[in-house]
Amino acid sequence: MAFAVATGIPLGVLSARYPGGWVDRIASLVAYLGVSFPVYWVGLVLILVVSVMLRWLPPSGYGGLRYLVLPALALGSRSVAFLSRVTRSAMLDVLGSDFVRTARAKGLSERAVVLHHALRNALIPILTVLGLDVGYYLTGSILTETIFSWPGLGRYVVNAISRRDLPAIQGSVLFLSVVFVVVNLTDLAYAKADPRVTL
Repeated sequence: MAFAVATGIPLGVLSARYPGGWVDRIASLVAYLGVSFPVYWVGLVLILVVSVMLRWLPPSGYGGLRYLVLPALALGSRSVAFLSRVTRSAMLDVLGSDFVRTARAKGLSERAVVLHHALRNALIPILTVLGLDVGYYLTGSILTETIFSWPGLGRYVVNAISRRDLPAIQGSVLFLSVVFVVVNLTDLAYAKADPRVTL
């Protein structure tokens, strides 16, 4: 999630700030590739290139931060794509608004206009995508956990189903359900992002 937020939102902001430019084209290419390739394929390619050919990082297992880099890149590639496109679309809508023109007319720097005025008003769709991604990370990471031999919740549920361990299945489903309900309360964060929501 941290990788997706740190990469996807700045890509979306830059591509909305310079539409049609080289940053926008690179962001579009990253988004199309991120959506097109399945997570397990990205994981296998990362293992092949980064671990086997370049020998930079361990291919699987768990231990320190080095073991977390490849699974995070594989799992976050799809979210980077969605976040960059949603951020770009929301920012393009906001950058054409009257209050942005007023902020520029007041003499504010372009950085202040983009980050403090435009991005804050474009946060609502971004928060929605982030909330949905939390549920995706918890339930859709079974393949990533299997490829990288990471002992996560997805593999735990699959193993519990194969062993017919009813208490483990019930506890896992209850936990995932509670997480989904809490994540869907991201609507409460809308008021902090956009003061107009409280009205």
